[in-house]
Amino acid sequence: MSIREINDEAHFQSELLAAGTRLVVVDFTASWCGPCQRVAPFFGMFPERYPKGVFLKVDVDKCQDVAASQGVSAMPTFIFYKNRTKVDRLQGADLLALEAKITKHMSGSSECDEDYGQGLMDLNAFISKQECECLNECDEHTLMHCLTPEGGFLQSDCDEQLILSVTFNQCVKIHSLKIKAPPQVGPKDIKLFINQPRTIDFDSAEGMTSVQDLSLAPKDLENGNLINLRYVKFQSVQNLQIFVKNNQCGGEITQIDFVGFIGSPLMTTKMTDFKRVAGKKGESH
Repeated sequence: MSIREINDEAHFQSELLAAGTRLVVVDFTASWCGPCQRVAPFFGMFPERYPKGVFLKVDVDKCQDVAASQGVSAMPTFIFYKNRTKVDRLQGADLLALEAKITKHMSGSSECDEDYGQGLMDLNAFISKQECECLNECDEHTLMHCLTPEGGFLQSDCDEQLILSVTFNQCVKIHSLKIKAPPQVGPKDIKLFINQPRTIDFDSAEGMTSVQDLSLAPKDLENGNLINLRYVKFQSVQNLQIFVKNNQCGGEITQIDFVGFIGSPLMTTKMTDFKRVAGKKGESH
């Protein structure tokens, strides 16, 4: 495995397309940039250390069109992509921060890197976890445990009901949900709400009109089947709240092993979405 050096815009787009749902890390660099040259040997080790990823190098002088289309004017800049979509960005030669972002986006790749087609992708990388909360969660088994594969599980506390409030770091379109849970204690009837100013309480959730109601079958939970939503209703979602009314067995404890959100961010890497920005040699490095 080695770093692939980009020749032009067409080559760049073909590499993003070929990578599919794998993480792509692009180093925007320049020969005259001191910090770029110091970080280069360490960046060169990443393909062997993270063989599931794709690592690209863009010389901003040779590929000015690529740098401009991606809004790069200071070097080094590292941009992270999945499914041709920007998922993160780092400016500056901070190796610790760079590797932390790589490991963050690599985590749970077996679950989250599935190819859903139609330009859809797993949106869990866009979740702003510090803005999420869950009502009636057990102290030992919280919402954070079910937002990543193999991260444990979420469990209710006082009774079977839960309200999951999930906030994204940008607006997204949500096409479907993926919920994995034990068939007996997994959620059954749920109500979905979007873009509420605050986390709704249980009384409000019972009485409010939802964007969509769902009734889940045990096989949906056991296999982690995609649960399609009314896509037209979820075209601009900043926050999604899931009210779990009951569970499959009618008991007091509800458990969710994993909840995934499938769709696309509103901002993508389409070239028509970017205006050309002329960066100056030596600027902000």
